[in-house]
Amino acid sequence: MNHGQQAVASVYRSYIREIRRLPHAYLRRVFRLNAKDDCRAALLTKCDDRRTRKLKRVSKIIQQVRAANNGSHLAFNHILDLAYGRVGRLRWELMEPLLSDPNAPLPPPIIRGKESSRPPVYSQELTALLTSGLSRKKRPLVPGDLSFPPILPERANSNSSDAQILGPFSKRREVNARWKYFKQEWKKVLPPLQISVSPSREIDDEGNDSGTPTVVRKIGFDGTTVLEELVQLTTKPKNTSGVFLPRRWLRRRYQELLGRLPILTFISAREDMKTKKQKPEGFSVSLAPNAFKARNQVRPLPCATDDDVAWNQKASSEQVRH
Repeated sequence: MNHGQQAVASVYRSYIREIRRLPHAYLRRVFRLNAKDDCRAALLTKCDDRRTRKLKRVSKIIQQVRAANNGSHLAFNHILDLAYGRVGRLRWELMEPLLSDPNAPLPPPIIRGKESSRPPVYSQELTALLTSGLSRKKRPLVPGDLSFPPILPERANSNSSDAQILGPFSKRREVNARWKYFKQEWKKVLPPLQISVSPSREIDDEGNDSGTPTVVRKIGFDGTTVLEELVQLTTKPKNTSGVFLPRRWLRRRYQELLGRLPILTFISAREDMKTKKQKPEGFSVSLAPNAFKARNQVRPLPCATDDDVAWNQKASSEQVRH
């Protein structure tokens, strides 16, 4: 065993030693796989400088796992974000299927004859995530932002006064702006672990659920119990390792994680009980009941109008008189 192999083996042993101290089986399973992949990649690297850089990156992760095991809530939150796809490679794997819609028709190209000038397609799942404050790191978008991004000038609208006065906006710049907005906005989305299906109330003559959709995309952890196990950890976070971490402390960490983990649910077409009208199928975004909402999920209040200011001044003057 040469010097490079000895360095990789030493880092791997340190990694496994810290992984054994993690409090729950899922965390140990995820980071054990990451340790194998990272150390194997370093072992197969022939360049000494590149191997050193990779091992240095792995050592930083080991330090974060060690700090999490020692009770650092910031380090533990980062470990949870890595394990559940809030950051890192798993986040991209969860988001990638939502960035396209194979069932949606292709939009016409903005530049005639240029296939590469087609605008991006917002899938129904991505649209629901972008327009909800529960799945965004920033404020939610409105549906109009998807059809006409706010980074586009008014000239991009051929019917606007700016376009009539200044002339039409460059089609190539419009294509670039639409794709730029698409990429920068989906990166602010917190991906769901899976797509849930809302139970339907429509039952056919044979007693079967007739409202359940036939095709719902399978993404992420669909078919597993990862989400259910995570919700259970917010009530009874049993520590299965030898490391002592307070149960209440662990419960709060997982509650904060649920606040960063939106639940995307498919709702089939149904009849409104009040208006007796048929509601179309779609997606809704929610949080688990035990989620700790660390972010402000409420839209900002609208600006006060002149009537609001006049009413406020009148109420203040009357209060002074009394």
